[in-house]
Amino acid sequence: MNSTEGNVSRRTLIKTGAVLGGGVFAGMSLSQAIWAAEGKVLKARSYNDTSTFDPGFYSEYVGIDVANCIYSKLIRYKPGSEWGWELEAAERIEQVDPTHIRFLLKKGIKFTGGYGEMTARDVKFSFERVIKHNSPIKPDWGSFDHVEIEDDYTGVIVFKSPFVAVWNVALPFGVGHILSEDAVMKATGNGSTFGLKPPAFSGPYVLADWKAKQYTLLTRNPDWSGPKPGFDEIRIIPINDDKTAERAYQAGDVDFTRVSLDSFATLNSNPPTDTKIEKHAALGYTWIGMNMDHPKLKDINVRKAIQWAINVPQILGAAFAGQAEVATGTIPPGIVGHRDKALVPPEGDLAKAKEFLEKAGVSDLTLTIDCLNESTDTTIAQTVQAQLSQIGITVEVNVQDSGSFWTLGMESEGDRWKEMQLSVMSYSSLPDPHYATSFFVQDQVGIWNWERFRSGRYDELSAKGVTLSDPNERAKVYQEMQDLMEESGAYRFLTHGSTPVMYRTTHTQAATLPDGRPLFLNFKPV
Repeated sequence: MNSTEGNVSRRTLIKTGAVLGGGVFAGMSLSQAIWAAEGKVLKARSYNDTSTFDPGFYSEYVGIDVANCIYSKLIRYKPGSEWGWELEAAERIEQVDPTHIRFLLKKGIKFTGGYGEMTARDVKFSFERVIKHNSPIKPDWGSFDHVEIEDDYTGVIVFKSPFVAVWNVALPFGVGHILSEDAVMKATGNGSTFGLKPPAFSGPYVLADWKAKQYTLLTRNPDWSGPKPGFDEIRIIPINDDKTAERAYQAGDVDFTRVSLDSFATLNSNPPTDTKIEKHAALGYTWIGMNMDHPKLKDINVRKAIQWAINVPQILGAAFAGQAEVATGTIPPGIVGHRDKALVPPEGDLAKAKEFLEKAGVSDLTLTIDCLNESTDTTIAQTVQAQLSQIGITVEVNVQDSGSFWTLGMESEGDRWKEMQLSVMSYSSLPDPHYATSFFVQDQVGIWNWERFRSGRYDELSAKGVTLSDPNERAKVYQEMQDLMEESGAYRFLTHGSTPVMYRTTHTQAATLPDGRPLFLNFKPV
């Protein structure tokens, strides 16, 4: 979820991603401005800012990139071209039956700050606090109930009903990180989120420094007794805009970055010196969302008019340089539940769109569309603006920074959700259909379900899909769920995109997941 996509950093030395680029190219290198480069240092770009270092309450995937370095999980994703997992803090782990998973912890994993060795008690605390304190990402745990402790190193994860997504979502990703119960309780008093101040670490790195809107600095953990990671330091610099990041790479300020799709062809044919470029199939999904509770969008005929007026290939040509494929829903090709085609054809139909507007009895309609201040998103919004003008709808584009945008639809952040109308939305995803659909259940209205979509049938299917071990049966469930989303009129699916990355081969051998996300622990110095 994009961006849902745990976290990385904000910045004050240089105000935003765009301004950061100005600083780099006004004659002062970012690395010169902040650090003296010594030792084995990895300088990597993250595409977003952060709001928390608590993996049990993550809101951006870039935070999980950090969490992977400073905490430990029972299992973790493996780098490479195929999705899979491997043991991390667990010596052994097994599915005993459909609702029970037994684990045995490795001995000798220490928490910093004198908080002692990791035990099954810490596993129990870490997993259960996500549910107890109603974390926004508790859907990652599905039907999880509790952890039974057998001894200091052994425990059983208990579910109320089968939850097959646990192996692809909960355990190897965010909520699977294990924290020190004593440290978190001391820091928070009740075990709730500690936000930007981690009280203890258990991974190969520690969070040495963090400057809002500037950087995150990770250094080696002196208490770490496991395999030694490749770099002495990892410096993660948040830059929202891909173009700005590409310029930062050219200036030598970062050694690893994602690149924009419209730059990919040029960079791939003429890469920077000592640079490798890779293109990965992304798991995320981008769509135009509509707030069904807004008075102007309550009529389904208005929403369907918008769906049919949006020409997806035109948007992809303008915003993705023709380098991205049309999405049929939230689930990409290769993942269980992918639909062969959407209900509304990619090109739409202006005549049909006008018919829906006439049925609604609406004319001279004026709407707003919110988007991130990132070139791809603003281009999508402007293209939608032009397309809807063809059926007589005037659209005002509201461009916002990430801090403002990612709280728009959250009721906990105030009443701005009431004013939301259209939005350009992009969520990251994981290699399981549950993750690509779980944020649209009714319990997520006002949290991550910003369209405020409500369907009893959808919720019923969501609960059923995670219990099915047969992939064919699962596929039918998730395909129907995407049908229900589209039939509501509140969604126009655009693309899953793709993730080109580039890195400096004289400095590092990068390691990524199949979708191009970095696994910094597996990066090797050259």
